[in-house]
Amino acid sequence: MNNSVVPKHITIIGAGLAGALLATLLARRGWEVDVYEKRGDPRLKGYQGGRSINLALAERGRHALRLAGADDAVMAQAVMMRGRMVHFHDGRTDLQRYGRDDSEVIWSVHRGELNLILLQIAEDAGAQLHFHRGLQSVDFERRLAVFHDDRDDSAHEIVFDSLVGADGAGSALRGAMKQAVELGERTEFLGHSYKELEIPPSPDGGFSIEPNALHIWPRGRYMCIALPNDERTFTVTLFLPNEGDPSFETVRDGADARALFERDFADAVPLIPQLEQDFERNPAGLLATLYLDRWHLDDRAVLLGDAAHAMVPFHGQGMNCAFEDCVALAERLLADDDRAAAFAAFQAERLPSARAIQAMALENYLEMRDRVDNDDYLLQRALEHELAERHPERFMPRYAMVTFHRMPYEVAYARGLQQRELLVELTRGHDSLASLDWPAVDALVRERLSPLPADD
Repeated sequence: MNNSVVPKHITIIGAGLAGALLATLLARRGWEVDVYEKRGDPRLKGYQGGRSINLALAERGRHALRLAGADDAVMAQAVMMRGRMVHFHDGRTDLQRYGRDDSEVIWSVHRGELNLILLQIAEDAGAQLHFHRGLQSVDFERRLAVFHDDRDDSAHEIVFDSLVGADGAGSALRGAMKQAVELGERTEFLGHSYKELEIPPSPDGGFSIEPNALHIWPRGRYMCIALPNDERTFTVTLFLPNEGDPSFETVRDGADARALFERDFADAVPLIPQLEQDFERNPAGLLATLYLDRWHLDDRAVLLGDAAHAMVPFHGQGMNCAFEDCVALAERLLADDDRAAAFAAFQAERLPSARAIQAMALENYLEMRDRVDNDDYLLQRALEHELAERHPERFMPRYAMVTFHRMPYEVAYARGLQQRELLVELTRGHDSLASLDWPAVDALVRERLSPLPADD
């Protein structure tokens, strides 16, 4: 199709991580890209918090960053995490590796630093960034969008070809689309919330605890985690139910928080000198899963990332999934001048993946808070690693499929369920791998599990 008939121009709502990445992917291929962001330019005014500042970067996300030419800059700021450092109630710790060795790790990255890098790369690629422009309304018939400038209360109208909603779980574009088409939107709240605290550097300026791990204090119905930052701090996140004891209903102020920590997270108390102040200063964050049956309005608008499928953070895949969305959408747009068809194909490809990782993220919360110190779980995990060594062509831990590879999430989810049934069956009645009948185990693996799909 002649480019003079269908201009390669697109308007992105939201200059966060996904918006900046998509802008780069398209601008690098010659598209005209305008990005509108309700906040000010963080490169000028500093990162404005409000969301979790630590993110777990995995292979899916790194693949997208490599395509955008951003991987080297991001990795210079990242801290490697080899596994989960489990802090037991009695003070013992145990490192549960994520993968086989240091080739299979995840990376802790600072949301603010990552956003700064991606914004600069997007601008360098030719994208036009417009700050202090919050989407106020959309006239889809006339293809007009109105933005609000919070500095002087002024309104700014633009004409668009297509809008992309990369504006997060509270997406203003999604709100506008709902007035024009049924999206099948529903939100399921977890019934748990979170608070962020901080472990500062040690007196000598180093890390206070093991830096190359994601620390977990699992306590059944609730937990604490800590992720390292490159400035030698840790971001600590306390996850509690909204009701019951303990919960955010009973732990209301700094004194309550200290009492909870002294009882249930005793080894963390000396590490968090501003415990009371952090607890009272930082707001409680909600945890929810957003489901949509429809992500697009013909060729006029499409949603991606949290705007289409916000999830709870317990698999560390929200950003990685959003980055995969960006790559998939860019590929569809580059391959097909019919944007309605491109948007529909994007939804058909990515919606099943989103549903699968949303389900796995919910499952992982139960695993992190209640299973990582459970004997049955530990035995199944040991067998999982043994089978991956014995049958690498047929058995791969689900975590590895999700985190170190790029097979579709729905494939990893289905395969993981099949493998879990096998692990439960094989370990039933055993308290050690030594008592297993290995020839029978190997035969069952070959019988039940087909060869794994190849990585693309």
